[in-house]
Amino acid sequence: MVQKVKHNGQPCAKSARVLSELETLELRDRIDHLVTADERNPDSEGFALAAQYSVDAAPFFIVESPDGSSRLYTAYQRFLKEVLHQETSEDAEISEIMAQSPDLDFI
Repeated sequence: MVQKVKHNGQPCAKSARVLSELETLELRDRIDHLVTADERNPDSEGFALAAQYSVDAAPFFIVESPDGSSRLYTAYQRFLKEVLHQETSEDAEISEIMAQSPDLDFI
């Protein structure tokens, strides 16, 4: 998981919320590696991964398979559902998609 840390040293609100929820769901131990994209250090590992995967928002997840391939998840709800096999609500998924793409609108 790549989380973002703001200039003041605090995690961004969404990263903090996701980590808190993972703790509450007792899933935090399923995250093998926590990487930080630190606004105070543009050369941090998290920013390097964001550039490598062309991601512009945190948190995001990189899931590595035994065969060496990796899959990127920029949507937390999809990651919960597909990787951690947790039930998610359609409303939560839609909310996250809308937040990531404010130019979308419902018909």
